[in-house]
Amino acid sequence: MIGSLRETGRGPLAKAAFALAAFAVLAAAILGRPEKRLNDFDQSFYLTIAYDMTRHGVFSGGVFDQADSTRAAPPPGMFFVPGYPALVAAAMWLDPRFDRAVACHVLANEGHRSLEGCEFYARPIHLAHAALLAGAALAIAASAQLLFGGFGVFLLAGTLATAGFAAEADLFSFVMTESLGVALFSFAALALVRTLRTGRGRDAALTGALLGLLILSRPSFQALLVLYPLALAIGLRWLAPPRRPAAVILATVAAFLAGAAVVVGPWVARNAVVIGKAGLSAEYGSAAIIERLAYNDMTLREGLLAGPYCLPGVGPALVSRLAGPDAMARFEWDHPGSFFQTGRASRDALVKANTRLDPVMGEVLRAEYEKHGLRHLLTTIPLAWCGLWVAQWWGLLLVPVFLAACCLAFRRAPLFLAYAVPALAMVGLHAAVANHYPRYNLMLIGPVAAGTAWLLTMLWTAARYRRTATGAKQAS
Repeated sequence: MIGSLRETGRGPLAKAAFALAAFAVLAAAILGRPEKRLNDFDQSFYLTIAYDMTRHGVFSGGVFDQADSTRAAPPPGMFFVPGYPALVAAAMWLDPRFDRAVACHVLANEGHRSLEGCEFYARPIHLAHAALLAGAALAIAASAQLLFGGFGVFLLAGTLATAGFAAEADLFSFVMTESLGVALFSFAALALVRTLRTGRGRDAALTGALLGLLILSRPSFQALLVLYPLALAIGLRWLAPPRRPAAVILATVAAFLAGAAVVVGPWVARNAVVIGKAGLSAEYGSAAIIERLAYNDMTLREGLLAGPYCLPGVGPALVSRLAGPDAMARFEWDHPGSFFQTGRASRDALVKANTRLDPVMGEVLRAEYEKHGLRHLLTTIPLAWCGLWVAQWWGLLLVPVFLAACCLAFRRAPLFLAYAVPALAMVGLHAAVANHYPRYNLMLIGPVAAGTAWLLTMLWTAARYRRTATGAKQAS
């Protein structure tokens, strides 16, 4: 089958058909989930800012400022970056019904009405999520084809990615940032691979611009401003023939950084002028790290049990049978006394005592080091392990195959490592500064799908070759 696919359907029409099919599957999966209140989990963060943008023309701090924006214009803020709130604001502008639903929930959050009577309606965002994810699947498929060749790899990688996104349809049915982040990451990764193939400055600049957009959807991705230049330098010199001279590599990296600066620079300048602080965000990183520090109270037993416990589907039941139903209760966000709730309470207490977190972070980190030493590094290991298992059963089946593909790639497809390592590095970063929930690591779906498609294609080709050789030998 894969062999025949290599010979057909290589054109843009076939790829457009794939993207439309992926959109249809993902839209059906997301729209098929039960309707949700628009103030559950993190949704109110983005909805409040979008409300302030549409009603007052102000990008605010949302629920993290002290203003009631249903009564007066709030002050400008920079707790969040603008990418996702701008998407929500655009959907509100396009669909008055969604606008009314958001306004109703914001009024309820401020205590001016009850949720009864508020419509649980977010269809334009659901369709936007499906479109973003279909684009991500297309970018992942194109990356696999660029890395390994053949339309069979394209189709298999894209299908696997679509299945991975569909497995997370319930998460994507919330008005939260994950779909935008995974789409931008997938396109930035595709542009990185293309730059490594061509070495052209314009491809590098596009990679930087796409990464800039990704950073404006979630600040943690600014770590890739270090990793991508390293990938470009190593890849252009040793992984992607022909070997480029140092001057070409420096020019390519400079073009990449310029592309990122053009996109991120205006937001940083806005913060410097309007708020008086030049940066991507304020308080966001401090809040996340303070919540993460609670996990440093993890016992050795909990750290070891995290190995089987975090395996999707089978892990919790296995650990419950072996170690008792409450052995890993502190890993569950909604359990009383969980690491998540303890960290959130610590953050709230510090905000109440100091108003702002950034100025006290040095003191907080010193106190943490005196209490726990280097335990933070040790607890990052089980949290990273837990964060690997994206898309539930899909991840349980395919992540081991992907890890095998990474090992094989060292000798047979080293350029794949430049594509995969940034996503793996983000898993480690999120474990170090956030928590263990796989929702932060959905960008791993791309490398997992591409690596699995490559490995399965090689196995199919090898099996077909053996059958052909055996038939030829018998015929002779």
